[in-house]
Amino acid sequence: MHANGAPAGGARGVFIMDSMGPGGAPQGLEAFRRGWETQIGDDVFQLPAFSPDTIGDFRVKGNVTKVDGAAIADLHAASATRTADVPGGDQDLVAMYVVRRGAWTLGNPPGYGDQTVSAGQFLVRHLGRLTAFETTADLTAKFLVLPSDELKPLLGKRAVTGSADSAEMRLLTAMTDMIHTTIGELGPAGVSAAQRTLIELTKAVAKGRFDDVEPRLAPALAQAAKDLADRRLADPGLSPAMLARELNVSVRTLHRAFAAVDEQVSTYIRHRRLHEARLALMASAGRSSITELAAHWQFADSSHFTRAFKKQFGQTPTEFARSTAASPAPPDRHPPAHPPSRP
Repeated sequence: MHANGAPAGGARGVFIMDSMGPGGAPQGLEAFRRGWETQIGDDVFQLPAFSPDTIGDFRVKGNVTKVDGAAIADLHAASATRTADVPGGDQDLVAMYVVRRGAWTLGNPPGYGDQTVSAGQFLVRHLGRLTAFETTADLTAKFLVLPSDELKPLLGKRAVTGSADSAEMRLLTAMTDMIHTTIGELGPAGVSAAQRTLIELTKAVAKGRFDDVEPRLAPALAQAAKDLADRRLADPGLSPAMLARELNVSVRTLHRAFAAVDEQVSTYIRHRRLHEARLALMASAGRSSITELAAHWQFADSSHFTRAFKKQFGQTPTEFARSTAASPAPPDRHPPAHPPSRP
């Protein structure tokens, strides 16, 4: 985490944290704590006291975004960390831990035992007090804190755990990534709506299902579907039905989510496949077979592929290949159809 807080790319609301200074020397926990309290404040999440034996080698970095009364932190810890045995301090919030690498062990009230969130898992629970925790070295995790008013009655005293790759968690992760990239441009109403959406998605995670009629979830659902489609573009089974099945929603809900962002599922898939085919033509300087490209990107035949390509780019694949070979063009800079995934 960053000893000296700085807005990420000048974007309001995003705090870059990196406890390592120039040359790789640790800058110290207290410098980080001052940065957190200045940039994020302790009204959302109060930092606990850390164990003295982990303070000397405190190597953690990441981004934190404050979203009204909530916060999202993407963390990467090179060193192990551990809080004091009894951190102390009252609070009333819901916390979610999503671990991609390493492990995060959370203390529980006496008699309940500790809980470890391993790689590929999440845990969400209500926190009434600061509790002890420790993390392994080489940790990659997402940490969310949310207001408890609506979530506490749903969670009660239980901790909800599960796969970080469940449909509901993929929706939530897509939304947090979108918030990181757009928070600097959002007005007060947009920030408030972003917080509301985080709460609704966390409800969906806790319930183990997606709220089929919640319109505020549409952008996150559409983004999660795009992320999945981009990984399956060459899959002959890719379709709105397959995406809906993988995301645990109805096809109707998926179409409604895309309509809310002025897109269509099938159109998105076709355009992404055409752009990949165009990149392949450029890379091969026209040596790629039109028939092979059509088959690879799941067009019915070369004629169908040629018509779709010309409609999209104003040239047939053959014409485009000839023009590329005659006058080499710079690499295609077509922007990704979605924000790049968090490493």
